Amino acid sequence: MLSEVEPRFATGGNRLFYLAAPPSTYEQILTHLGHSELVRFGGGAPWTRVIIEKPFGHDEASARRLDALIDRVIGEQSCFRIDHYLGKETVQNMLVFRFANTVFEPVWDRRYVDHVQISFVEDIGVGGRGHFYEEVGVVRDVVQNHVLQLLAIIAMEPPVVFDAEGFRNEKAKVLRAIPPVRPENAVRGQYGAGVVRAVQVPAYRDEAGIGRASTTPTYAAMRLQIDNWRWADVPFYLRAGKRLAQKDTEVVVVFRQPPLRLFRDYDMAGMDHNVLAMKTTDDQKIMLRFAARVPGHKHQIRSVALDFSYHDFGEPEHPPYEHLLLDALRGVQTSFPRRDEVELQWAIVDPLLRYWQEHPPQEFPNYTAGSAGPQQADELLARDGRRWRAD
Repeated sequence: MLSEVEPRFATGGNRLFYLAAPPSTYEQILTHLGHSELVRFGGGAPWTRVIIEKPFGHDEASARRLDALIDRVIGEQSCFRIDHYLGKETVQNMLVFRFANTVFEPVWDRRYVDHVQISFVEDIGVGGRGHFYEEVGVVRDVVQNHVLQLLAIIAMEPPVVFDAEGFRNEKAKVLRAIPPVRPENAVRGQYGAGVVRAVQVPAYRDEAGIGRASTTPTYAAMRLQIDNWRWADVPFYLRAGKRLAQKDTEVVVVFRQPPLRLFRDYDMAGMDHNVLAMKTTDDQKIMLRFAARVPGHKHQIRSVALDFSYHDFGEPEHPPYEHLLLDALRGVQTSFPRRDEVELQWAIVDPLLRYWQEHPPQEFPNYTAGSAGPQQADELLARDGRRWRAD
């Protein structure tokens, strides 16, 4: 078949394979690709490239086995581990926002940042993915990949050269500086029946393909630290979950409060921290909240917002996969996580996943569909004197 197709479309013998299959089949597929002689080792011409969907492995050990197999079959330069979130316009803009503007980078560290929140919450359930979701759960599905990649982009140092290796080197440095999540700094949850957008929805255990006694988490929240000079003692709070009140993915940088001694006689009840929020869902915007004086004679200060929407450009937006597939065809690996990144991400969450497996939850389901999630997630921040940002 290839002998007919390649001359007809003048492919030059170049081949791109896309592994959008159950993760448990990746080792078998790669092995057979190697035996079939359809792939060529290395990055020469004509080239062979393989795109592999997340989750890449089930844990750190399986990810390392896959990486070793890739080294034997195609080589790292021909492997494109796809994380579609890295193809989003707003995510790609985070680097431009940080490093093409002089306004924010000087205050982007422990001296001025109180804490960082990353939320990846959805109002949908598992739909027809019940069997898949039972194998992975929320941490393997989105935290180990999407959320930790967002963290790395927000926290990384500026690369010396903006190319694939420079960008991925700096992300890997951040991930290497994050200790594994401790169980006392994490919360898990599973949704029960409830109402989402005025529609009654079933509990997770009543979804198709889910066992009646399932202990698979559909919600996770955790507190992380980055042990480097820029971020020492700044907590990073992550949360992800399904069947919540709304769909929202955002990175929130909460800045420290000023002393405010100059304004001790002012009414500041409506004032909060300076907050920078970068949203990557449908509204796709950047919002900055800062303090301003209320007009009049009452000496009031309250928080106000400036925001920029990506829709203001008036340009057509391209789907994330379009960006990434085009990069793969061009051989550009910048937006594809490298093997060390993936392994480091697993190292951060693996001990927690093992602990949760050894200590099954007794309280599931512990949040109602259509709610903000388990109460314990609010308590995780409350014990530090903080709270999740709400629109």
